[in-house]
Amino acid sequence: MANPAGNAPAALAAPPLLVVVGPTAVGKSEFALLACERFGGELVSVDSMQVYRGLDRGTAKPSPEARGRVPHHGIDLADPGQDFSLGDFVRAAGRAIDSIRERGRLPVLVGGTGLYLRGLLKGIVEAPRRHEAIRKRLRDLAGRRGTPYLHRLLRRVDREAAARLPPGDRQRLVRALEVYFASHRGLSDLIRESPFGADRYASVKIGLGMERAALYRVIEARVERFFVAGLLEEVRGLLLAGCPETANALKAIGYHEALRHLRGEMELGEAIALTQRRTRRYAKRQWTWFRKEEGVTWFTVDPSGPDRFTWPLAHAARALGRG
Repeated sequence: MANPAGNAPAALAAPPLLVVVGPTAVGKSEFALLACERFGGELVSVDSMQVYRGLDRGTAKPSPEARGRVPHHGIDLADPGQDFSLGDFVRAAGRAIDSIRERGRLPVLVGGTGLYLRGLLKGIVEAPRRHEAIRKRLRDLAGRRGTPYLHRLLRRVDREAAARLPPGDRQRLVRALEVYFASHRGLSDLIRESPFGADRYASVKIGLGMERAALYRVIEARVERFFVAGLLEEVRGLLLAGCPETANALKAIGYHEALRHLRGEMELGEAIALTQRRTRRYAKRQWTWFRKEEGVTWFTVDPSGPDRFTWPLAHAARALGRG
């Protein structure tokens, strides 16, 4: 996770990015499409699950129609069986921003993964890059002795990191141990010294919120649409294509519940209800995270209002100097 901030001074001198944040299902993607069309922009997805190919139904991935309206970046970057890290995302999104600017267009960042956004805007902690030999040994060890064994091993060498990670999170356990064995320093030490780098980009940040009861109604209807649109069939197809049930991609909200239903561990109605409940909790965590993000101008939107984006678009136009 090397800090890719070598071009920070030049990036800060460039025109600002437009950043759209807020809880899931609030309408960020729709607003970002309108902003791209109005300001000559291209969309960069900041979503930790839309990076996976084949995860379409349960991630609200942009439709072919939306991608035809506006070029999209940050989507379909990895196979679902792969581990895709924060560092991988920051490097890919940084390249996308550079290419958009080279075409004289506006990068519009949109998505709900707050850690990805912060890492992209501010750079990330200096840490060893991926070491495939160490990573393979750790995966083999997890295969033989179970992922919780990695957690116990991490607890011996980096107790603080182990306390933050659940025993079943193989991807992050492997990464934390990989950093330790490659550098002989705990990841928690590196993060404590410098969790993020300096600002890499100037930006105009728009936050979209919604009255909580209304947002929860939108979330519940949206989850039902995911299942009606074929989420179960999508998960079956991923498994048939060789994606392991333990893949990080299948831990995503909705995919985990669909997988449990396909295993016979819960009824379909229970899987839908659990997905709705977890999504509501996720929206609350996003709200908490983005409320702490610096420099965001917030707007409350009405999900049924035809002019709900008028004011945030007008503010973006003034802030970007494109009025």
